[in-house]
Amino acid sequence: MERARISTLARLRKDIDRLEGGSFDGGAGAALHRVPLGHVEADAVLQGGLLRGAVHETFAQGPQAAAATGFVAALVGRLAPRRPVMWVRQDFSARENGGLSMSGWCEFGLDPRFVVGVRARDAEAALQATADALACDALGAVVMEIWGETRHVDLVASRKLTLAARGSGVTGLLLRIAAAPVPSSAETRWMVRAARSPPRPAWQARNAQVWDAQVWGAPVFDAQLVRNRHGRTGHWIMEWNCDECRFRDAASLGAPAHPQPVAAAPADRPHSARTVAPDVAPGAASWRRTG
Repeated sequence: MERARISTLARLRKDIDRLEGGSFDGGAGAALHRVPLGHVEADAVLQGGLLRGAVHETFAQGPQAAAATGFVAALVGRLAPRRPVMWVRQDFSARENGGLSMSGWCEFGLDPRFVVGVRARDAEAALQATADALACDALGAVVMEIWGETRHVDLVASRKLTLAARGSGVTGLLLRIAAAPVPSSAETRWMVRAARSPPRPAWQARNAQVWDAQVWGAPVFDAQLVRNRHGRTGHWIMEWNCDECRFRDAASLGAPAHPQPVAAAPADRPHSARTVAPDVAPGAASWRRTG
């Protein structure tokens, strides 16, 4: 009896050492490596990128559920391109936020055919489904979306998810909405909200079919890395490039589209008045075509 107890304690200490030390034995033939996000400063702080086979947390900063969901979708695009992804959603979160838009998934540059959605009745069921999914090495990533505070998501639960992720090499992404961070074994923790996305000139948009001169800008996130188990933290404005499926620095988004010098305004006559088409009454609403 005593020998069995000592053996159990030794095994538990070994598991905790693996968690705290970040070592990975490569279960199911998976290799430990980091995936660069594409953002130079963030990748430098992360020592090369996000760690695969680990658990990463994303919290919506205030009423920013849509922004946090988009950020997690972008992480999926970096961590598991062209691989199946299971998105586990608590029922209440689905009712509050609505369903995941597959057309929006396409606009992000991602393939919706690889997304498998799972609905869980509560946080406890979502945790169980996520743990089971993380043990399946056929998946590229598993997302668990939970709404609100819950006693079920604690340090013990996060350690179970981390052990499952390290054993299979599958990355776990925890999306927490309307909740405050609690102690966990997550590799990184992000606080995310939407950032300003200036409209782009129509000539920069791919297959843009609009009548006016500008189109919607790219997704831009105010992302704050508040926890990094193996390095520093940071705060960046990150733009998601939907064509290349990678992040980039959005600090220069306010730069003019044409950096070359332009001709000066004539000094000998007033600025020309805005011309109005003869068949359009002044003050009439402008229209754009969609679809």
